[in-house]
Formats: sequence, C-alpha cells, structure tokens
Amino acid sequence: MMRHRVAGLVTAALQASRAAGMLASPSPPAVVIGVPANPDHGDFSCNIAMQMAKAERKAPRQVAEMLVETIGTGDGLLARPPEIAGPGFINFFISAEAWRDVLKEIELQAESFGHTMPGAGRKVQVEFVSANPTGPLHIGHGRGAAIGDTLCRVLAATGWDVTREFYYNDAGQQISNLALSVQARCLGIDPDDPRWPRDGYQGDYIRDVARAYLNRESVDASDKHVTASGDPQDLEAIRAFAVAWLRREQDLDLKAFDVSFDVFTLESDLYRDGRVDQVVQRLQNNGHAYEQDGALWLRTSTFGDDKDRVMRKSDGSYTYFVPDVAYHLQKWERGFTRVINEQGADHHSTVNRVRAGLQALDAGIPAVWPDYVLHQMVTVMRGGEEVKISKRAGSYVTLRDLIDEVGRDATRFFFIMRKHDSQLVFDIDLAKQQSPDNPVYYVQYAHARICSIFEQAAERGFTVPEKPGPAVIAMLGTPDDLALIRMIAALPDMVEESALHLEPHRLTYYLTELAGSFHGYYNKNRVLSEDRLQTEARLYLLKRTAQTLKNALNILGISAPERM
Repeated sequence: MMRHRVAGLVTAALQASRAAGMLASPSPPAVVIGVPANPDHGDFSCNIAMQMAKAERKAPRQVAEMLVETIGTGDGLLARPPEIAGPGFINFFISAEAWRDVLKEIELQAESFGHTMPGAGRKVQVEFVSANPTGPLHIGHGRGAAIGDTLCRVLAATGWDVTREFYYNDAGQQISNLALSVQARCLGIDPDDPRWPRDGYQGDYIRDVARAYLNRESVDASDKHVTASGDPQDLEAIRAFAVAWLRREQDLDLKAFDVSFDVFTLESDLYRDGRVDQVVQRLQNNGHAYEQDGALWLRTSTFGDDKDRVMRKSDGSYTYFVPDVAYHLQKWERGFTRVINEQGADHHSTVNRVRAGLQALDAGIPAVWPDYVLHQMVTVMRGGEEVKISKRAGSYVTLRDLIDEVGRDATRFFFIMRKHDSQLVFDIDLAKQQSPDNPVYYVQYAHARICSIFEQAAERGFTVPEKPGPAVIAMLGTPDDLALIRMIAALPDMVEESALHLEPHRLTYYLTELAGSFHGYYNKNRVLSEDRLQTEARLYLLKRTAQTLKNALNILGISAPERM
C-alpha cells in the first residue's frame, strides 16, 4: 500500500534522526499519513512535525526540515523531496514510476488486491440480524443483514478471524403471541373474529404455518428438525413448529441475500441450560441487586446507566435485557475479546443496560465491551409515495419483497450506501433504473464496459499484455493515466478505513468515485488506436481497473457482471 510505504519513509527518518542525535524524543507519536484535500499539495501529507514540536522544544518547521532532509526522494518512491507547508505539514509527491508499479502489484495479487492484514488473525465475533422468529424478515432486518454481512467481509479482508452469529429471541411474549395466532388459524379463527388473540400476528404467512402444521409437515431449520403433530390443542407443539417454520423462512430469505452464519444461538437454550438464573444469582452474590416493590433490581446506575433497572418482575419473569447479559457473558467465555453487535437503533436503550450488567458480573470484561453498530430506519418509496405493507407480512415490507423486485445486488448496495446512523430512503424506481443515476448500475456498468472494450480489442487483434515491458508501462504517463492509477491504488486504504471505523458505506462511496474516474477517463482518452504501445498500455491499465472494481464489489457481496 502506497500510504504504508510513505509511512515507512517517515518512520525510517525518525529513527535515523534520533540515532544521529537530532531528535530527543524517545518515543515519537504514531505516524499518520493523510491525503491532502488539494491535489496541488501532494499525494500524501503528514503532521508528525507539529505533533513532536513541543517535546523537541523546536518549531514544527524545524522538525519537518530535519525529516525532509533525511527522507530525500525515498529511493525513487518520490518524484522530489517532500515539501513543507504551513506550520509544518510535510507533503509527499509520488513518482510516476512508483504509481505505475502499483499496476504490477495488482496483477500479482489479482483477487486478493485490497486485502491487508492489520487484524493479524485475531478473533472477532459479529452478531447481526438476530430477528425474532415471528415473521418474515422486514426491511430493517434487511439493512442490518447487509451492513452486518459487509462488516464481516471487510473485517475478513483486513485479516480478522470472523465468526458470524445469529441470536434467536425464541422465548417471551412475542413467541407466545405467535403460537396463539397459529393456533387460532388452526381452529378456523381469522383476524376479524372477536376470538382472535389480542396481540396476534395477522399476515398471510400465519395461515401458511397453520396449514403446514395441520398437514403434519416436517421442517428443517439450521440446527433443528421439527415434525408437526397436527393437534390444534397442543399449544407447545404449535409453538415449536411455528418457530422452526419461520426460522426456515428467514434462512431462505438470508440465502437469497447471500448472507450466511457460522453460529446460531437460541434464547431458549440460555434458559434451558440455566445460564440466565446463574447470571442473576451471580449479580446478587456480587451485591449489585436488591428487592423493591416485589421485583428484583440491578444497580445499573453504578455502572453508568441513568437509573437502576428491573431484572425480575413481580410475576417471576425476567426483563428482556437479562438473557442478553447471560448471552454476552457466554460470548466472553467463548474467547471473543472483540464482539460487534449490529442492531437497529431501537436497541439503543439496551446498550448501557447490557454493559452495566456485564460490569456488575466482575468478570474482567472491559467497560465498553461489546462494540455496537446501530442502524437507522428504512423508508421504501415507489412512484414518490411510501410503501408500507406487504400482502404476505400484513403490516410491513419484507426483505424478500425488495429482492424479488429490484434484485439482490441493488438491494445490498442501497442498504449500505449510507452511513448506518443515517436514515435511508430506498427508492424502488431508482434501484430499477438502468442509468447513471442508479449508483449500483453505474458501478457495475463500469466493469461491464471495460469487458466490452476487451472484446472490441480482441476483434481488432489486440490483447491485454501480461507483465508488459518497460516500453509499454512508460506510456502511462499522462495526468489522466496517473489519476486513474491513484484511484485504483486507494482500494486497500479504503478497505482498512471501512474496517477501522466499522463503516462499510465508505466502500460504496469509493466504488462510485472509481466508476466515475473510469467513465471520465474512457470518454476523454482513446483506448484502441493505431499506436500499439499506447493501446496495450491502456488496456493493461483498464485490466487492473476492472480487477479493482471486481474486488471491491466482491467485498460488498455484489456481482461484477461482464455484460449489461
């Protein structure tokens, strides 16, 4: 990565200057390399001199001058010695030869270009989707699935050992409502009947579950196999079958979305194994719980929450955050010192409660563990009007609705193209357009367009050179050539930044910018011409551009079509 190579120059200069007695600081701050907003100020910049000035008791420019003198041209990496700007910024100008060498690196790395190793094989668990098995996945689950899955892909691309986990809330009142709804359908009661359960689910899928149950069908869902008894009076059997049936439906939705998981954990198992009771007892033993008004409370305010919270209600049932604490203790005990939870913004109130409960366990868990990525709501629009319901779900738009209407690729791209904490408007009409206004079409078309150029080149007797000689590479020297190379060279940096900040939307921005750079380049520069050397050079550049587009799209879980 070019940024790392520049950082290496600065680090070596710091070490050499310290060895020569020019610098006194025994441990300078970490070297951070940025990109100037104005290209006239160089390809990269560093403010290390300003950071060190106080400790060195020198003006920032004095420190910068020492470093610049030591760096020189960086063994050919730089076109000229770095320049000092303003109070002490060090600006770097990369040589054209060094930029062209990036193309050789991309050719060598092929499908792995863009992948780096800052994670160094460390373990991270990412929990996402974690929907209640009470109905089809809705668009909120869809956005969570897209963000969570892309986070996993980005983390894996930066060297992390990622475990993907889905937590099923298959206990509690919502599951009871599901069972009662299916039972009502089994008994011939519909939602218009006064006997319909007060908080029952009314979507058409409830009728489908009831029909399958009465037909004594079998269901395989992830790790469970359930055969219906067909008895409409056996509420527990109905509950087990309905949960398994809907888990299977959710599994099929996720498969259509190209989302997979390594581990499925059930809330009911935490109760069955006694883990919830054990956690509550441990909190009591640690002196962080007390009885009041017939309920058991946890002193969460001691650990940063705005007030204490009820753990066990007067009827003996636990509040919803208690099994969450038990579940996260299990994660910690499984060796996951880094955990990321991707959830909807409606879970915001549980963050402090879960963290407080974990602190009260005195288990050595860090105060800000786990990390949370909370996504905002999605509004679906068609024809300028909001789409609110689905016939199958009854009261909301499902993930499958969107996949069926606009396709998997467009659905994934649209769900992640805005920062997770921003509300998202999903415009169905835009997602279906085959025009530059549709961002996923614009990006995919860039890849398809390059593939079309290769076909035209073959028809005219040109081939894309493999490991071209110096004469061919040297033809890539125009400002347009180098600008496109700079853009494709930035992919590893973009992937690392997306992983560091847990913001996969950065890659969609990058892809849109890269596609725009290519389209602009192709519209301005003739690729196939009578000049064979120049033609081969530009075909080589476009081959590396196509590889970069494909690699970035792959990290997002989106295809790179060769024809559109």
